[in-house]
Amino acid sequence: MGKKIFSGVQPTGNLHLGNYLGAIKNFVKLNNEDQNDCIFCIVDLHAITVAQDPKKLKDNIYETAATFIASGIDPKKSIIFNQSSVSAHSEAAWILSCVARMGWLNRMTQFKEKAGKDKEKASIGLYSYPVLMAADILLYDTSHVPVGDDQKQHLELCRDIAQKFNNDFNVDDFFKIPEPLIQKKFSRIMSLRDGTKKMSKSELSDLSRINLTDDKDQIINKIKKAKTDILQLPATSADLEKRPEAKNLMSIYSSITDVNLDDTINKFSGKNFSEFKENLSEVLIDEINPISNEIKKLLKEKSFLDQILDSGRQKADKIASEKLKKIQEIMGF
Repeated sequence: MGKKIFSGVQPTGNLHLGNYLGAIKNFVKLNNEDQNDCIFCIVDLHAITVAQDPKKLKDNIYETAATFIASGIDPKKSIIFNQSSVSAHSEAAWILSCVARMGWLNRMTQFKEKAGKDKEKASIGLYSYPVLMAADILLYDTSHVPVGDDQKQHLELCRDIAQKFNNDFNVDDFFKIPEPLIQKKFSRIMSLRDGTKKMSKSELSDLSRINLTDDKDQIINKIKKAKTDILQLPATSADLEKRPEAKNLMSIYSSITDVNLDDTINKFSGKNFSEFKENLSEVLIDEINPISNEIKKLLKEKSFLDQILDSGRQKADKIASEKLKKIQEIMGF
């Protein structure tokens, strides 16, 4: 039996190699499996939990849609839409926020990390967005959600909300309890300037990341300047663990080429970084350059992207509004 998959990406601009290897490449794989029913959402309502420039937000929505398509997600096979265009997401989020409990949300570590010491000044949306995430998932009878380590807790909350709603209103299995879909053989992608920090678009130096819109020369330059140490490449995974920059670059190579990290270690053991970096640049260019070129091409065809998003909106709205109607009936509205 096929999986019903829902996943969302925030349109915050500058999608990079970490986003691609951590999520989008896996989306393409899921999209290509015939039995799967996939919905890929540009979660613009989640993006506004922190201040956004409206014009940039609109551009970023287009860029995210273009990235999905350029990476190989087929809009004829999967639904691609932006969250704010389907009002059921906001309406269901309010209803589910009356089911969720403060104690559950207080345990969410992501809010503590994102709000920092100044949590009194953080928006209520930043605090409660896991409830909106639950609405996103539950409206589509989702069976599986691709998640990274940082989102596992939010999926647990979604499962708790679904179970509480089913119990409170005595409607067994009304909300399907979604399962996490965790990538096997995936290494977290770290900054090219500091192997102990996650690759991020918020890092000031553009040299810290490979953007999906980077051209061939930019990729070569960034890999050439990527931080390394003075030793040759290690012969064992135990040695690699003590060298974060080497581990990151070798993990990127393994993830791009779909080979086991141990095989990458064996292949380059004892080699110099300069030789390895040339190989890494080549495989990155082969994978990223066609995507980069296609993104740039699609961004010049906004009317085509509008058609894709509108078609996705219509399909998503039909499913979500029917589920919302049933929720409202159960609630007594």
